[in-house]
Amino acid sequence: EALTARADLQRRIEQLRSRITANARYQEGEEPAEDAAALIVEADAALERLQELIRRINATNSRLDLGADGTMTDALAARDVLRLRHSLLADAASAASGSAGMFRQMRSELRQVAALPVATLRERADAVAVELRELDNRIQQANWTSDLEE
Repeated sequence: EALTARADLQRRIEQLRSRITANARYQEGEEPAEDAAALIVEADAALERLQELIRRINATNSRLDLGADGTMTDALAARDVLRLRHSLLADAASAASGSAGMFRQMRSELRQVAALPVATLRERADAVAVELRELDNRIQQANWTSDLEE
């Protein structure tokens, strides 16, 4: 619930940002559609609620033990790195395979060769994707079964 509330607050703050910038200036003799100063006050209140919610989520995450995965904070850091590792390996495999449009127009052009083992990179990327899914499932399960710290 706290994670959903955080996402809702973040969306609300972005909407307020957009409305503030749209109404920060107006043509002389006209009235702005909304009071930008009042919107900033509303945004400040939402930001304060967001800060408190993030603090409580982080406190909960640092205390929540996930066994072999360490704390929730440890698991979230591992998940972030797994996402980066998967992206890096998949991009490297795509670049090495020449799927980015690297082909010869004429026989006289030099041939491109892969500097990396594409199949191995794809296997590693697939293994990381499985590990990422499994960790994400454990994180989601812990999120549903844990209460937020005060």
